[in-house]
Amino acid sequence: MAPSIAAEPMVFGLSRYVLLPFLVIGIVVGRLIYVALTCPTRHIPGPWYTRFTHLRLKRAVVTGQRIFYIDSLHKKYGPIVRLSPNEVGVSDLSAFREIHKIGTKYLKSDWYGRLANFPKHGIFTMIDPKEHGMRRKLLSRSFSKSYLVDNWEYVVRDKAQLCVEKIKGDAMRSSADVYNWWMLLASDVTTHLSFGEPFGMLQTGKANQFMRVLKKLTMGAGIMVEMPFLRLLRFVPITSIQEMFNCNEYILRGADRAVEMARTRTGENNVFAKVIEDCEKEGEGHIEDMDVRIEAMNVIIAGTDTTGVTLTYLTWAVLQRPELQAALEAEAATLKDDFKEKDVIELPLLNAIIEETLRLYGAAPSSLPRTVPQGGSKLGGHYIPSGTTVSTQAYTFHRDANIWSDPLSFNPYRWLSADKGGTAEALSRDAKSAFHPFGVGARSCVGVHLARMEMRYAVAFFFRECSGMRLAQRTTPETMQFENFFLIAPKAHACHVTFAKQ
Repeated sequence: MAPSIAAEPMVFGLSRYVLLPFLVIGIVVGRLIYVALTCPTRHIPGPWYTRFTHLRLKRAVVTGQRIFYIDSLHKKYGPIVRLSPNEVGVSDLSAFREIHKIGTKYLKSDWYGRLANFPKHGIFTMIDPKEHGMRRKLLSRSFSKSYLVDNWEYVVRDKAQLCVEKIKGDAMRSSADVYNWWMLLASDVTTHLSFGEPFGMLQTGKANQFMRVLKKLTMGAGIMVEMPFLRLLRFVPITSIQEMFNCNEYILRGADRAVEMARTRTGENNVFAKVIEDCEKEGEGHIEDMDVRIEAMNVIIAGTDTTGVTLTYLTWAVLQRPELQAALEAEAATLKDDFKEKDVIELPLLNAIIEETLRLYGAAPSSLPRTVPQGGSKLGGHYIPSGTTVSTQAYTFHRDANIWSDPLSFNPYRWLSADKGGTAEALSRDAKSAFHPFGVGARSCVGVHLARMEMRYAVAFFFRECSGMRLAQRTTPETMQFENFFLIAPKAHACHVTFAKQ
């Protein structure tokens, strides 16, 4: 019996629904084949799937594993490795020097702008070297070593001393979370410099709302670069969700205080009052209120988690090594009561421990993406076409066995000269080139002198006033494992110390 006429459209309709998935699969497969055949980095060593997609790299980013994933690829495929169709990882030292040398043509990629997601470019996201150079010149004066010593050393010293008093008090009662206290120290210092007034978080022992929101920005920014659709969640009427996905607008409003204090010169001075004064005095360009807001945010973001995390890992590393701890405590005990930073600079072991912590546990070991210039280039024996992103990461360079002896070992004596019981390894040209915890070249961190001042004071006070401190049982190698969302942090977001015997 022949099928009815009415049934024919239904059969045809069903066949369309059956064919649709196959059509979609065909389009996806065709797209992947096209990408693989036209992949500009197809001749670079790397996993086969990186010719087709960047999804494996994206997965590493959103799970906090990017530095480990890239490092594993370098170990398997060599110093030049394909990470995705348009990105190449570089751990070749000569190529690193070429990419980051002064006057380089390898410019920052637009990834930085997407990461910050501010209305205007600041010193962190500027791509044009001329524009960046002018802004850096303005900021550098306020963050020069001499200016900080003359105007801000007493602030840093007082806050470091208060922080250690708080740690000591908690540890004597039960245990102290140095991760929390070191983060509060760094937050109070950077906000005081940027806003011209203290937030008082060390007094309360807790971060205020501004800093809580800012921390969510630093944690979530990297994920939202990979998954930008998440920004739509800022419309969800739940405070905690809005703080996470709408934090840019909140902190920019909060940064109005930096503008007000800088423009009116009321209260204590701040670094941006000097920036504005220098700009007006010497006619070196115009700095708008939005520029002040953004640069204030850059200072706070760059100076909070980085210093706090580094101090946390320094504490953890030293307290695991009783002999090293005793030697550092003995050295710190030689400081007089009214010591200054210039006195701490003279302590060789303390400064060597800071350097070794920055090597293994510096808070910013992630990729520094740059764009290959017009005409392409040859790096590590491989041609890299123009427009390709090339990424170098301190995590891999700081653990390169060709540069550092026993690279995974925490050994501060590698930084000391032979007459002080060290090996003077840091004097080698390769080690100097490879070591870049604060970035490299013209794009290195403008706040490096402030960060080092904070760390020196914090370490000096801690090991001078807290002799005999030890790690609490709850702090283990597992809780201190890296979590990598651009910056690193302990997995447990805590590091407890105590005086009690356990």
